Amino acid sequence: MVKKELLKVEGLKQHFPIKGGMLGRTVNHVKAVDGISFEVYEGETVSIVGESGCGKSTTGRAILRLEEPTEGTVQFEGVELTSLSKKDMRTKRKDLQIIFQDPYASINPRQTVADILNEAMTIQDSVPKNKRRQRIIELLETVGLNEYQADRYPHEFSGGQRQRIGIARALAVDPKLIICDEAVSALDVSIQAQVLNLLEELQEKYNLTYLFISHDLGVVRHISDRVIVMYLGKIVEIGEREEIFERPKHPYTKALLSAIPVPDPTYEKTHIALRGDVPSPIDPPTGCRFHTRCPFATEKCKEVEPLLERHGSMDDSHLAACHYVEEIESGAMQPKDYSIKPVIV
Repeated sequence: MVKKELLKVEGLKQHFPIKGGMLGRTVNHVKAVDGISFEVYEGETVSIVGESGCGKSTTGRAILRLEEPTEGTVQFEGVELTSLSKKDMRTKRKDLQIIFQDPYASINPRQTVADILNEAMTIQDSVPKNKRRQRIIELLETVGLNEYQADRYPHEFSGGQRQRIGIARALAVDPKLIICDEAVSALDVSIQAQVLNLLEELQEKYNLTYLFISHDLGVVRHISDRVIVMYLGKIVEIGEREEIFERPKHPYTKALLSAIPVPDPTYEKTHIALRGDVPSPIDPPTGCRFHTRCPFATEKCKEVEPLLERHGSMDDSHLAACHYVEEIESGAMQPKDYSIKPVIV
């Protein structure tokens, strides 16, 4: 079956100006997202992972134009979002919604749950006025809340319940794509599982598409169809979930996966301890941005930026941005230090 392309991002950049001097002139830029491209197909869940500061949340906000992109294109159902007027974009947001990380900070504490959901339907005019109360009750029941909770305020709910309110608000306007920005990272582990199961049920029921942004690889493995790995504003690897978790190609992806704890005290695994810190996005390294921490880096890595492309027999949908994928896989290249070693975890 041919998959329908819902979202297409090409060459997306998000640079934030740094002001300085007495006149407040722009002296430099924070290159939070620096030229990334990917597609999201209808009905799938694509996750973006990476360390804090890699640009994954900024990517989600730029797609929705909560921050105006510096450069690049964002096409949703063939419509170029970056060229729309603010009025047209506001109308288009009916189809693109976001669930934020903090379920308390993202909703108005002075409004009841009914007011919060009614406001969303009023702005987008998605439900006739005389049917909104009924729709509010339906939404609450859909996300696992009760009718009598409609007239309560956010502070009367737990964190998990508040996140369910955020999900209900996103659903209120019948979206096609929902960006989940660290949607479960602020919740207890048991509550995370409940919310993730709810998101999967809603996806199946309403044919939703998710762009799931998270640093938790355990959560990503549970919910994703495809995974995008970002490092310092760039995409370093894209692939199907099992390809990424079972057969990672990029040294950074391998390092991330090696940090996942295994619930078996006798299990021996290879742990990759990256040295140093993530470089500043104000002045990122030349060539491959990972070369300052990569145990396989050569002079070529310092000078030439690798393309995000298929390597050797890799599946067409599995792409990596590394000059030496085949050499590392075959063992022809060995790490230059002792940061890679078997440990008991």
